[in-house]
Amino acid sequence: MKRARIAWQGREVWADLVDDDQWLRLANGERVEAAHAHWLPSVTPGATIFALGLNYADHSVELGFTPPSSPLVFLKGHATFVGHGGTARCPVDASQMHPECELVAVIGAPARKVRSTHALDYVAGYTIACDYAIREYLENYYRPNLRVKNRDCCTPIGPWIVDATEVGDPQALALSTRVNGALVQAGRSHDMVFSVATLIEYLSDFMTLMPGDMILTGTPHGVVFVKPGDRVICEIEGIGALTNDVEVER
Repeated sequence: MKRARIAWQGREVWADLVDDDQWLRLANGERVEAAHAHWLPSVTPGATIFALGLNYADHSVELGFTPPSSPLVFLKGHATFVGHGGTARCPVDASQMHPECELVAVIGAPARKVRSTHALDYVAGYTIACDYAIREYLENYYRPNLRVKNRDCCTPIGPWIVDATEVGDPQALALSTRVNGALVQAGRSHDMVFSVATLIEYLSDFMTLMPGDMILTGTPHGVVFVKPGDRVICEIEGIGALTNDVEVER
């Protein structure tokens, strides 16, 4: 099953994709044509959002770093997110805005001190994020600062949350990013330094993960800078394609 969060008739609602990807079905049975939906970030209000730095070995090397020996985790605020088909904002003084295609794991059940061997049982589904980095604002690669990773409307996410059972092994997926149709980033999730299961074990060892919490699992190599007017598409095998346009921050 694929689920999306949309705005419909003044409401924010979750909807299921039905009928060959053409229609969305609301909880009350009402049907909405998918092409006419206004997509919202596929994030549950109140959920905790975790993100990983340098979690792909090839990206660490690309940036001149040794892959980390333990997860480099930071948090993201809800105002950073924008829905599928929306616009990501580029600061007027920035020329190094880098799109980062990321697999996102969505927690489906309370998880506390979960071992990695059972960790995927606690995943409800997966979605896609384009977690832009504004590299001239970066103060420390190992602890990304607020101006880099918590800017309003600088992390498109969606379109769908796809059931974990449909995705299968989260470490066997192809990821790619295209800018104006040109392939600029490609990788596979098996290159993660810390797998989805390992990240759940690590986080749940000291805090309880709750349904709706999300883990953005990092990005593979491929640093390229975008500019206002560019169209960016991040795609992950078995999950879908997330589209956003870049505009000047106002």
